[in-house]
Amino acid sequence: MALVLSEDQQLLKDSAKNFCEQSAPVSVLRSLRDSGDKDGFSRDVWNQMVELGWAGMAVPEAYGGFDFGYGGLGVVLEETGKTLVSSPLIATVLLSATAINELGSEEQKQEFLPRIVAGELLFSLAIDEHTTHAPSRIETTAVKSDSGYVLDGKKTFVLDAHVADKLIVVARTSGSRDSENGISLFIVDAKSEGVNISRTSMVDCRNAGNIEFNKVQLSELALLGSCDEAFAGLNKTLDIARIGIAAEMLGSIQQVFDLILDFLKQREQFGVLIGSFQGLQHRAATMYSEIELCKSSVRAALSALDNQESSESEIAELASIAKSKLSEVFFLVSNEGVQMHGGIGMTDEFDIGFYIKRARVAQQFLGDSVFHRDRYATLNGF
Repeated sequence: MALVLSEDQQLLKDSAKNFCEQSAPVSVLRSLRDSGDKDGFSRDVWNQMVELGWAGMAVPEAYGGFDFGYGGLGVVLEETGKTLVSSPLIATVLLSATAINELGSEEQKQEFLPRIVAGELLFSLAIDEHTTHAPSRIETTAVKSDSGYVLDGKKTFVLDAHVADKLIVVARTSGSRDSENGISLFIVDAKSEGVNISRTSMVDCRNAGNIEFNKVQLSELALLGSCDEAFAGLNKTLDIARIGIAAEMLGSIQQVFDLILDFLKQREQFGVLIGSFQGLQHRAATMYSEIELCKSSVRAALSALDNQESSESEIAELASIAKSKLSEVFFLVSNEGVQMHGGIGMTDEFDIGFYIKRARVAQQFLGDSVFHRDRYATLNGF
């Protein structure tokens, strides 16, 4: 299992770093926030990302992608995390394209994946219905009808909901509320009658929304995968996304640590650089050690995704390890970033505050550290 980047991945990392620093720095996110942008992301920046091939990074060549693997997409996400790039890369590419590739029929893959790669369609995956992540706790229903299905229910914290052209909705077609059996996925036009989307104002300025489905009429062709049996494919999709989110968090963590080190080397107190204070050195050393563990966790998980010999149980364990560890360390490092900057760290003048806000949202998305520690224990029979 490779824990270092290949030559091609390193070249991709350098290219992504240059693009993010020049075309999508934190100042772009600040501008989107201050202007109250209706989309919540720059379509010009997104079009450039599409032209760079990022939308097709992990999509098979048969569907217009570049088949670079999740290791390549993870490298890109790590760099976007450093500058907090706001884009459809998570919702459309990491989550939705993966779901279609894992669960879709050949016809669905041919219809949707090339259009995602070309930047023609934006997707969003609607799964959670409560304040905490619970993939099998589905109350939204899809009832069989003469023409297909009738969808009723609600979803919360849906990334890019208000800008999506299509929604992939997790619904219950049979079984009890918490059962993994009886879960199905449907592709729903966001403008369908009965679909009501309300945008929410997220503290980290990332796009999200709440959705209500009121007797939405769906055809048989809207079903993604097998009826009642989608949970296994959904679970793998979520694990891939958790690893991708962990890669993005790693980039943010490393950027905060770099900002801390720069500040320690510049800020003087009592006539000396504060970086010379042993107490602060110890705290920086702790962060450095934790970040190295994070790198290993993310690299191992990404490597497993591209290794055909990796079992689904191994991927699930690595996904929970990575998401749990990165959530804890992002909490630590973002807190230290604000504290070590002192009073100015609390002001909007410095970028450090954007990272602590992103940390709080990223920690909860697709399961926090508590969720994943419990899941890891369950996977190992405890």
